[in-house]
Amino acid sequence: MDPSLSQKPTLTYQAAGVDVAAGGRFVQAISRAAHSTRAGHESRLPAALADFAGLFRLPAGLREPLLVSGTDGVGTKLLVAQRLGRHGTVGVDLVAMCVNDVLTAGAVPLFFLDYLATGKLEPDVLAAVVEGVAEGCRRAGCVLLGGETAEMPGVYGPGVYDLAGFAVGVVEREESVDGSAVREGDVLLGLSSSGLHSNGYSLVRRILSDPAEWEKPEPHPDLGRPLGDVLLEPTRIYSRAVASVRGKRGVHGMAHITGGGLPGNVSRILPGGLQARFGAGRWPEPAVFSLLARRGPVARAEMFRTFNMGLGWVIAADRAAAREIEDALVRAGEAVHRVGEVVRREGGEPAVAVEGGGA
Repeated sequence: MDPSLSQKPTLTYQAAGVDVAAGGRFVQAISRAAHSTRAGHESRLPAALADFAGLFRLPAGLREPLLVSGTDGVGTKLLVAQRLGRHGTVGVDLVAMCVNDVLTAGAVPLFFLDYLATGKLEPDVLAAVVEGVAEGCRRAGCVLLGGETAEMPGVYGPGVYDLAGFAVGVVEREESVDGSAVREGDVLLGLSSSGLHSNGYSLVRRILSDPAEWEKPEPHPDLGRPLGDVLLEPTRIYSRAVASVRGKRGVHGMAHITGGGLPGNVSRILPGGLQARFGAGRWPEPAVFSLLARRGPVARAEMFRTFNMGLGWVIAADRAAAREIEDALVRAGEAVHRVGEVVRREGGEPAVAVEGGGA
């Protein structure tokens, strides 16, 4: 051994930028948030939990269960939260983006896992993020079963973190929804979004490029609320809506309206030869979309290809059953709009057309 080496101070993982002890304390600090999501699910959680993995019992009585999974992130909406120092809602977005995808199959959300990566562990900031994840799980009706927090100096700069999520649900095969039953004459029912949700923020930040505008506490003249509040409004979670129509006759297809808007998402549930035709004036569009279109400027067709434009969820329903489905959704607290219909597609027509939407 080189004698000179013994004279050098020994290095530690903490000196390299990773504080393992702080990570352990952080996990203990957020355990209350995670445990708060277990209420009502105790029978599905084994009394003895594994140290390295989460265990979960499938609901009893299922004859032919299908597991349904989904994964997603929050995207560059995180940059708005980090700039404003408001970290309590992006966790709801994370759960929503994953769980809503799982719900399109008609599934019951069971559990959620999160992955949080940062350059340096800031316990107060990341605890707020995880509290938001737990709130999202409570809204979705699923358990926050586990997760990972990775401290990676050199990959992420100061004050920067990233999120990814993973949701698992279950559905009886006979109650699953995949769009194969969608047919000509079906009614398109739309459920309102809460605003931008978590899509299109690279374009949003290009248009509203001055963070000082985000930070203004007074209501924006075009929005009636501070711009920062509108930009950080969390994504709606449609668990109650889907539960109200699960297994009902006539639910032929369901689409979560995320990146790609109506054209990019409703087309995924359409059998060949059919078109989903929307009338843009059939539902209210939140004011933030007209602000973005005007300030861009952004063409109407591009708006519909990028944003949800006020619809976070679309159901293709049998015309004869549409009223019953609408009533169930209203009882679940939804504002339901008849936004279009499924028609025969001719020649080179697009799979999704928005009349008055430039597409």
